[in-house]
Amino acid sequence: MRQRKEHIDVLALGLLLFCCLIWGGQQVLAKATLPEVPAIFMAALRVGGATVLIWLWCRLRGIPLFGRDGTLGAGLLAGSLFALEFAGLFSGLRFTTASRLTVFLYMSPFWVAILLPLFVKSERLNRVQWLGLGIAFVALVFAMREGLGRDAPPQQLLGDLLGLGAGLAWGLTTVVIRSTKLGSVSAEKLLFYQLAVSTVGLVILSQGLGEVWSWHFSPFASLSLLLQIVVGAFLSYLLWMWMLVHYPATKISVFVFLTPVFALIFGALWLQEPVTPTLVIALALVALGIVLVNRKAPS
Repeated sequence: MRQRKEHIDVLALGLLLFCCLIWGGQQVLAKATLPEVPAIFMAALRVGGATVLIWLWCRLRGIPLFGRDGTLGAGLLAGSLFALEFAGLFSGLRFTTASRLTVFLYMSPFWVAILLPLFVKSERLNRVQWLGLGIAFVALVFAMREGLGRDAPPQQLLGDLLGLGAGLAWGLTTVVIRSTKLGSVSAEKLLFYQLAVSTVGLVILSQGLGEVWSWHFSPFASLSLLLQIVVGAFLSYLLWMWMLVHYPATKISVFVFLTPVFALIFGALWLQEPVTPTLVIALALVALGIVLVNRKAPS
């Protein structure tokens, strides 16, 4: 029976739209929850709950997680980078809008495009992909310029930089996965590495920053955390990894540009975040850059 498909079908399209919708909304949801739950503590709860769920999932399906396969070192590194991504993401939400931060976070594919060829020679960029990188750089300049303006809110630039750093950490995680033995393990074990290690790292960071932990959540905060854990950090990631196995990675990867679009819409409608012409232009350039960077040279 043929498992892998060569084209995006209706099922894949629906799942891709669902994942991008969830990823675009979860930054906005997290920002709305920040007044009640400290940033790093929230991130730790998110990945910690998802760690338990992925462990239960693997137990039910008989998927081994703890066999010796030579991936421990790379798994610890990937998990540590995953923790840095979420530390930057949730911290950045304190200082900048969710829509702006998501644009900087989704510079990740460009970091991968730049860094991966240093470790995997077959991933060298063609001219179209270099054009995509150039467009992404212009988008970055556009977005950063707005954060440096006189009318920019205090500390917005710090939030933008934290979002950019989170994107870099995400990109480095991808580079580690694709250039080590992690690329040969099951999607579930790969996800477990990232969630479990980042849980430990985020708990330590939260305590080190002196965040006050409180387990008395309002109904809204409780629902927010439940959605972030079950849908955002568990279900959507599992669906994405399933799609990477069954559909061409280059064809599904171009859909990630929809995530900042959804973040922009949700941020404007729910949090009344400003939608400036500069931000829209930057978003459009990021989208175009992602499409070009994920294009392969014709064979």
